[in-house]
Amino acid sequence: MKLKLLSVALGAVAFGAITASASAATLDDIKAKGFVQCGVSQGLAGFSNPDDKGNWTGLDVDLCRGVAAAVFGSGDKVKFTPLSAKERFTALQSGEIDILSRNTTWTMSRDTQLGLNFAGVNYYDGQGFMVRKELKVSSALELSGASVCTNTGTTTELNVADYFRSNKLDYEIVAFEKADEVVGAYDAGRCDVFTTDQSGLAAQRLKLTNPADHMVLPEIISKELARAMTSGSTL
Repeated sequence: MKLKLLSVALGAVAFGAITASASAATLDDIKAKGFVQCGVSQGLAGFSNPDDKGNWTGLDVDLCRGVAAAVFGSGDKVKFTPLSAKERFTALQSGEIDILSRNTTWTMSRDTQLGLNFAGVNYYDGQGFMVRKELKVSSALELSGASVCTNTGTTTELNVADYFRSNKLDYEIVAFEKADEVVGAYDAGRCDVFTTDQSGLAAQRLKLTNPADHMVLPEIISKELARAMTSGSTL
């Protein structure tokens, strides 16, 4: 037992040394180039959204500016890279970005298999569904046979599969890589339902041709934790 405890203690010390080294390397790289390269969404109102002059605003953007202010004493020492759900982890692993600050659910597999560090939760959310009011649907349990638009490479697809299977509902997934492709397909009538985090539905609804013609259903089918991550340890 003592040997096992010693082994665990030594392992913890070694892990701490490795993560501290990764943290220092990430921080040194950022200081050397003079700015923080931050990965954000491709445009989500309230979280990370550029205006017509390319100025980014939102909760995720402010987090990046906060990191820049802590490192350089100025929140302006930051550049933003818009990323799709499919691109986000590769960009972080390759060093294209220093921090990923966008809607990204914290899961065990992502925490243990991608070589990334989840620094902390900055927003609690849950996945929902949006439909056209003309369908006269009041519950997700009435969506059997529906075609469902969403982003590829996300936990959203898995949650949809689990929800429809557990409730014995038929469905067809219609997935796209880019967020605006999902919005455009739903708005054009290529699918009956749009599913993503509830906050995302509220934000993307504003991009529809007639936002008032659509409604978010009451069901929340998952717990989603969005946060910022670094490629090594936390800064």
